[in-house]
Amino acid sequence: MKTILVTGGAGFIGSNFVEHIYKKYPQYRLIVLDALTYAGDIENIPDEVRSSERFEFWYGDVNNLDLVSDLVSRSDVVVHFAAETHVARSLYSHRVFFVTDVLGTQSVANAVLKHADRIDRFVHISTSEVYGTAVYEPMDEDHPLNPTSPYAAAKTGADRLVYSYIVAHDIPGVIIRPFNNYGPRQHLEKVIPRFITSCILNEPLTVHGDGSAARDWVYVKDTARAVDRVIHAPIEKVKGEVFNVGTGRAISVLEIAKQVCAAFGIPENLEYIPERYGQVKMHISSREKTGEVIGFEPEVEFEKGLIETINWYKNNRSLWEKQIPMRKVPVKMKDGTIGWY
Repeated sequence: MKTILVTGGAGFIGSNFVEHIYKKYPQYRLIVLDALTYAGDIENIPDEVRSSERFEFWYGDVNNLDLVSDLVSRSDVVVHFAAETHVARSLYSHRVFFVTDVLGTQSVANAVLKHADRIDRFVHISTSEVYGTAVYEPMDEDHPLNPTSPYAAAKTGADRLVYSYIVAHDIPGVIIRPFNNYGPRQHLEKVIPRFITSCILNEPLTVHGDGSAARDWVYVKDTARAVDRVIHAPIEKVKGEVFNVGTGRAISVLEIAKQVCAAFGIPENLEYIPERYGQVKMHISSREKTGEVIGFEPEVEFEKGLIETINWYKNNRSLWEKQIPMRKVPVKMKDGTIGWY
């Protein structure tokens, strides 16, 4: 029976991955380590999974060296999602991003190195934010790394740290750079759930700048499938490699706001606010490498995924209402005033 350790498994992408593996592989055991910060919630993991004898949950921090080492020592595969992930929050609270995203990754990588004799694979979940705004399109895995926020800089450090362990210590590491995920269970601080819940609450949808910033939006269940593919591909195909996970299609924030309003059948109620610092203007992923090497292709078109996401927020209000006050965060502006993002 294979055991998979998932750090950050009570977060948005992590919990969807845990559910995917639990349902697809009834012979696998799952260990989740999560600090349950504001963006993590044990309720993100379905009751069916939490009550199973194949599931084990540990409340703790990835910087707890002894705990991480113990959990890694009992695992065959380590999937490292745990991170602070919000761009705007990183603009006014830098340190926690580097402590969790860089030092926490070092903690996990050290444990993998210590127990390398039993670890089949170490999958580090990076982010497309490490690329910054597209220098060319579509963005492949060799695109320059130009982080434009403290969050992106921290994730770039973690990304390259893992690569250095692969090269220097020969650990069986793989790096995945997902583009912008959306779907059920995402925290309300992110733009799509913020738009959806604004419609539910009869509030205007706040759009940064002119809304022209465009992203490659990936349905979270597709990302879970991509990580699954990396875990089960022949190790000689993926060890030391970087894989983008995207759709190859970019959609602007303004267009998403309009689609959300249309899905609710309401007039467009948009409020334009100043552009966010560290904003990436364009992200669009190349699908070539993931398609050729691990045979991954996204299955969920954006329009379908958006409707499924809207329906989840409509039907699970009790799970997200407590997050309403956290949909906006304060950011100190260049003139010393506070802006809300």
